[in-house]
Amino acid sequence: MSEVYLQAIKVSCSRPFPSVMFYKAILTYVALALLATASPVARAPGTRIALGKRSTLSNADGTFNQEKAILHAIKVYNKYQTNLRKLLANTGSLPQGSEIKEFLAVPAELKKRNTGSVSLTDEEDNTEWAGAITIGTPGQSFLIDFDTGSSDLWVPSSDCTSSDCDGKNKYQVSESSTSSIESGNFSLAYVDGSSVSGPIFTETVTIGGLVAMNQTFSPVTIVSDFFTGDPTDGILGLAFPALSDLDATPVFNTLIEQGQVTSGEFAFKLTEEGSELFLGGVDNTLFTGDIEFHDVNQTSGFWKLPNAQAVVNSNVTNNNFNTIIDSGTTNMFGPPNEVMRFYEAVEGSQPLNESEGYYSFPCDSPPTFGFRWDDGRLWQVDSAHFNLGPTYNGSSQCVGALAGVDVGLGSNTWLIGDAFMRNVYSVFSFDKTAVGFAALATSHNNSSR
Repeated sequence: MSEVYLQAIKVSCSRPFPSVMFYKAILTYVALALLATASPVARAPGTRIALGKRSTLSNADGTFNQEKAILHAIKVYNKYQTNLRKLLANTGSLPQGSEIKEFLAVPAELKKRNTGSVSLTDEEDNTEWAGAITIGTPGQSFLIDFDTGSSDLWVPSSDCTSSDCDGKNKYQVSESSTSSIESGNFSLAYVDGSSVSGPIFTETVTIGGLVAMNQTFSPVTIVSDFFTGDPTDGILGLAFPALSDLDATPVFNTLIEQGQVTSGEFAFKLTEEGSELFLGGVDNTLFTGDIEFHDVNQTSGFWKLPNAQAVVNSNVTNNNFNTIIDSGTTNMFGPPNEVMRFYEAVEGSQPLNESEGYYSFPCDSPPTFGFRWDDGRLWQVDSAHFNLGPTYNGSSQCVGALAGVDVGLGSNTWLIGDAFMRNVYSVFSFDKTAVGFAALATSHNNSSR
């Protein structure tokens, strides 16, 4: 992200916003937790994890929330700058076109509103897909954000005494008979330029009855104030080991190695109701037809699919680009020039704010668009998932869920998040080193925003 872009964000954030609704909670949601059991399930055919629902970056009245969009863009930028640093440290190289850049900080105007004033009862501004796990023996329960764009597990420690850990479940090492401290320290940079950091432990981690023994994780003692008021306790990464800052085997890979699952696949259904993470295969009741798989290169650390096309109103607007499929990213982000080319094919579209990378389009004529990989099927994005709401109450222009932001991944890589994943059944396969998509079963396809 260029200095010009950063300065423009600061300028934009200093302007007054059109509604008090912009100061609503940044992170809230309903968590439909599936309680994990304490007994191991050897070589299970698969287990379901119920997930809390998530909406897009909109206000309660359906209008676009500019503050949340800025915060989300900065979060994604810093997340991938962290990932690139981990890749360089772990592999000695970066994907072609990638670039290490400075982290971004949340402008003071937004940071003040994001701390100490977050409602935990509003169920409309959800920004994470969360489910339950336990850590330790006996199990201590945590509500976790499952993220295909990172690889480590962390939760707050009981030694975290700052207000940033208030209201969260905290890991108590003295209460577990299976804890073991390791050498080293865990540290990740996050959205406001601060970090999550703490010691490194191995523990028993249980997810839906699947037990990962001696799993490396961090009970963090310092939590970025970006997580203040976030109802999730921590993050469980589902990407490849190359992204691990702990230099450890990620949780799902541990389950594979320890024979807890018969299939090295996990799958997401992300819809308004009944969202699910299935570990150890797929849930055949949630999709129809075949799963269309596309190979990924695991050395990048990401679930990164090459040879993608973006198709707008039956016209190919962008061709032969890479896509990272990331359940931890709410919207979709692409290189600014490529996203501009995309919106040039959308009649009536215009930049909402060039520095932030968002565009608007006529609310009454949303584009018909989707993605295709390797000349396969065109996977459509429902207009309800593309629409982040009117620019203001009564506006005829709505904001699109694809924004042009340079996160340091080069000029040919897009981040494809939940705005796309909510339209398909997504399968991540370590067995095939591939990502697959299938059509959601009709009874499970909820396209409402």
